[in-house]
Amino acid sequence: MSDAPASPTLLSRLAAEFVGTFWLVFGGCGAAIFAAGFLNAEGTHLGIGFLGVALAFGLTVVTGAYAVGYISGGHFNPAVTFGVFLSGRLESRFVLPYIGTQIVGGLLAAVALFVIASGQADFAIDPSAAGSFATNGYGELSPGGYSLLSALLIEVILTAVFLWVILGATDGRAPVGFAPLAIGLSLTLIHLVAIPVTNTSVNPARSIAVAVFNPAALGQVWLFVLAPLVGAAIAGLSYKFLFAAKN
Repeated sequence: MSDAPASPTLLSRLAAEFVGTFWLVFGGCGAAIFAAGFLNAEGTHLGIGFLGVALAFGLTVVTGAYAVGYISGGHFNPAVTFGVFLSGRLESRFVLPYIGTQIVGGLLAAVALFVIASGQADFAIDPSAAGSFATNGYGELSPGGYSLLSALLIEVILTAVFLWVILGATDGRAPVGFAPLAIGLSLTLIHLVAIPVTNTSVNPARSIAVAVFNPAALGQVWLFVLAPLVGAAIAGLSYKFLFAAKN
């Protein structure tokens, strides 16, 4: 009998991607919706701000990757799945099921956030407000009023860097056991850079999930699907060329 561990089933892989993506959207976007700018009854600002939201997104990835990453690879992001596939580390038969599951997980997390947020009497999503319901945007929907070109560039660049970190941290030559920390910390840093520009996507599932509840953001979500996929393709196709071991 072989002592090798059994390979995860497709169902277990998809369950892991569902749970991880649900947790990323619920934890990260939830922090932005409920805690970023919280004021108490006296008007004192008790919110966590940009730093807190950035940490929330990073921590969802760290905890999710340690919890279920060993089952599915811990992508929780269609751009990551696409980049890992292009790098040669994921079989093609997993790509569409992973991406579909990630989108569903993100959408259900956004539904849960909407139901919870609706429990406050004053809750309303303002389609004209940048970042309303944790959505991503450019132009008038950019937190800092940044243009479409600015949003496109920052999302492509930061997604490419994110994939290089992921591919490097999970490389067989990397220190064992630290990949979730490196990946989560990189996502934290990415949010600290990009929140003022786009409210930070680098993840189509995260962007689609909350945009469904905001018509104005839904009209711009194409960029937050396209740009992360382009960035992921750049990293996925270039990783071996740039960082492969030399014979």
